[in-house]
Amino acid sequence: MPHLPPTRRPVLLLTGGSGVLGRALIEELSPGFRIICLRHRTPVDDPRVEEVRADLLEPGLGLSRAEFARLAADVDVVVHSAAATNWKAEPEAIWRANLDGTATMLDLAARAQAPLHHISTAFVANPLAAEEQRRFPGAAAYLASKTAAEQAVREAPVPTTILRPSVVMGDSVTGRIAGAQGLTRALGAIVKGQVPVLPGEPGARIDMVPQDLVARAIGDLLRGGVTQGEYWLTAGAEALLQCEVVDVCLEFADRYGPRPHPPRLIPVESVHRLLLPLIEGPTFPESLRRRFQTYAELLLVFQRALPFDSSLGSPHCGTAVTKDDLRRALLSNLTAWAAGPAGPRRQRRTRPALQEGSAPRELAS
Repeated sequence: MPHLPPTRRPVLLLTGGSGVLGRALIEELSPGFRIICLRHRTPVDDPRVEEVRADLLEPGLGLSRAEFARLAADVDVVVHSAAATNWKAEPEAIWRANLDGTATMLDLAARAQAPLHHISTAFVANPLAAEEQRRFPGAAAYLASKTAAEQAVREAPVPTTILRPSVVMGDSVTGRIAGAQGLTRALGAIVKGQVPVLPGEPGARIDMVPQDLVARAIGDLLRGGVTQGEYWLTAGAEALLQCEVVDVCLEFADRYGPRPHPPRLIPVESVHRLLLPLIEGPTFPESLRRRFQTYAELLLVFQRALPFDSSLGSPHCGTAVTKDDLRRALLSNLTAWAAGPAGPRRQRRTRPALQEGSAPRELAS
């Protein structure tokens, strides 16, 4: 990062500011950076940032030459967090957004002579089998396009880092998250007893990290002046196992009524050979078919037998997490979900009132 007068905050150009991680990055980085957010359709609507309406798929971001030149002259560092993450979109649209959008931001970084920090995903290390690619073309396009975008970043003529978060949960303390996440909905369905079966082994890892811890690690890298390398923003060996995640959900469900029956965990090969062909048949209710296919897609992509590498806790990269940290964060996330419109309709079991100044056991530090 170039030397700056002591009174001037460096200017950070952020894409994806309205997303889950983007919101957390604004919270983390706004004290030390002047943030300019590129946005297309969804406004960021945060008084701490400046917004520039732009289109990552248009030459020069769809700006005039003068506007593009002014933007490039102003920017000191680029954080590219925008991506197509809706797996129901056409695969071609996912590819274009994730690969061409990254190329556009690399061009701007080169024009600005600024380092670029590229937000990828840890799940590039989870390539889908041929059968999974056929059944889940959106997820396959997402992973393949993110892998290709990483290669474009490596080959770029500007300083770059590649940052690979796993599943980004809500805040570790409040549980709040910007927008409903697919995995959150799947966990909520377990709480409600709506998921009789789940794909995967009990010992498969579900690597999730709270958004504030991911944002803090990225902030530490930027504040430390790091402009090269590849970083895994994951729980690694501390990731919760699928059976542990289910247990937390069922324990949480206790406060709303009788604990639901635990979902049966089905090995992945049986999911492909027996379960998915069964639900694709004409006699299976359409609503249940859609629900299970969505959960199967998420959990088949997001579970992993071996742990990811993790850079958390290394120099200039946040702090490492423990299983206990993740259990508490998951309970906080479930608490926030339960208070929202998708949560349980009403509390069926009366719980003792908390004494003034006390906190729920799960949230106490």
